[in-house]
Amino acid sequence: MDGNGRWAQRRGVPRAVGHREGVQALKRTVEAAPQFGIRCLTVYGFSTENWNRPLDEVSDLMGLVRAYVRSDLERMVRENVRLRVIGQREGVPDDILELIDDAEARTAGNDRFLLQVAFNYGARADITEAMRRLHADMKAGVIDEITDAAISQRLSTCEAPPLDLIIRTSGEVRLSNFLLWEAAYAELVFQEVLWPDYGPEALSAALEAFRCRQRRFGARPGPMRAAG
Repeated sequence: MDGNGRWAQRRGVPRAVGHREGVQALKRTVEAAPQFGIRCLTVYGFSTENWNRPLDEVSDLMGLVRAYVRSDLERMVRENVRLRVIGQREGVPDDILELIDDAEARTAGNDRFLLQVAFNYGARADITEAMRRLHADMKAGVIDEITDAAISQRLSTCEAPPLDLIIRTSGEVRLSNFLLWEAAYAELVFQEVLWPDYGPEALSAALEAFRCRQRRFGARPGPMRAAG
């Protein structure tokens, strides 16, 4: 979800306004996703590198996390949405951790739609932590072989289905330490739209681009099949 700062700069307003509008875009997108048949959506809310931003901006972002969970939790419970927050807990304010724990517990039994929020998340850190768990389990005799599946089961995304599509907004063309392991055979779509302007129309365009791809997973292309 990229482009909040540039959206604000183009309008001559504080970056905090761009972040607030970005939360509204998130709400629109989460509400629209199930209507397109999406069962799981993972959004990059705050990276491990974002702590390097100015303190006032980090404080604004923390406030938006609090506001989003508090304002949308009842809707998620009502609409059968499960919330999972992936990422490191170290350094996150205690009151936000309490909000996260409560939201995850209250939505744990929901199965219509899985919303994963990557918060204080970095893919390299996640893979490193998975390796630590793998090493510990091997020493304990839990497993005796390193496999792709063994690694995947120890990532924070282990409860999500395989990743099909990554969307990057604002015209930037890079992954920025997001879901690096999971992205091995995912399709990538880069859109020029700034995140605060995102919503169902932009999501539909990304999904249409995805539908036009021929996914081979390393194999030779097969014959195209007509849908009907």
